[in-house]
Amino acid sequence: MDVPFWVWALTVGAILVMIAFDFFGHVRTPHAPTLRESAIWSAIYVAIAVVFGLLVFWFAGAQYGGEYFAGYITEKSLSVDNLFVFVLVMASFAVPRELQQKVLLFGIAFALVLRTLFIFLGAAAIENFSWVFYLFGGFLIYTAWAQARGAGKDEEEEFTENFFLRLTRKAVPTTDDYHGDRMVTKVGGKRHITPLAIALVAIGSADILFAVDSIPAIFGLTQETYLVFAANAFALLGLRQLFFLIDGLLDRLVYLAYGLSVILGFIGVKLLIHALHTNELPFINGGEHVTLVPEIPTWLSLSVILVTLVVTTVASLAKSKRDQAEHVPAKPEERA
Repeated sequence: MDVPFWVWALTVGAILVMIAFDFFGHVRTPHAPTLRESAIWSAIYVAIAVVFGLLVFWFAGAQYGGEYFAGYITEKSLSVDNLFVFVLVMASFAVPRELQQKVLLFGIAFALVLRTLFIFLGAAAIENFSWVFYLFGGFLIYTAWAQARGAGKDEEEEFTENFFLRLTRKAVPTTDDYHGDRMVTKVGGKRHITPLAIALVAIGSADILFAVDSIPAIFGLTQETYLVFAANAFALLGLRQLFFLIDGLLDRLVYLAYGLSVILGFIGVKLLIHALHTNELPFINGGEHVTLVPEIPTWLSLSVILVTLVVTTVASLAKSKRDQAEHVPAKPEERA
């Protein structure tokens, strides 16, 4: 897929414009978005992503269009899983509802920069070392197993501060109270960062771990750097609105982790098969390609991802409904 420089420039420019619009149009004035506002803007961002995919279909063909949609849906699904951590961060630092948008938007902007770096590093590694597919595939299969193993554990979740947060607290004086939507304030003539800045560090540092999963996953669906970048960008851009839209539904997606483990495991197997087809390691088949198992086509990848997400969502909501019905107290006439 040959993408001219002007197409790259136009895409990056459009993404920067959307981030700027988000800040000046929604986040600059602190407020808690309504459900209607979140739903409308979530739909708009999804529509933009879909239109982009249709343009890829039109100008680059069905193969690349399918790869983009498979990557976008996977990244969007993984981002929903990320929202669980965001909820824990907001609760742990008691971020006021009207200030949460700012933390999320700045965190998303940081994540976009970080993932862009990871994408180009991954693309360079794939271009020069075909055995990287073995590493990506094996890592995704391990991640899928670990996620499935921990999905059903019934234990109280709490946010644990990581190395970056502990280092930030030691290096920079921090206030105990919020000072509006300011990240930095002066206390006794000295500059201090506020808990809002600490929450932002928590969101940004958590995304480093998220990127470790998502970047190998999307490279398992397409090796086109432009499509990898676009799918990640469009999945992240609507994350702020999605947070407020499904905040109350997150606890009901009880089987989401299982669904994501199936998707990650499937992509991991797909990567290993591709690694065998491009094998150059001398201790595997004498350095020759292994083509006994056919590569998994894009249409099958997209089908598996969609079916898994639909089944996971329906099963989760059905279980939540049953659990809710079981805990509803009986009416007085029913007890008699």
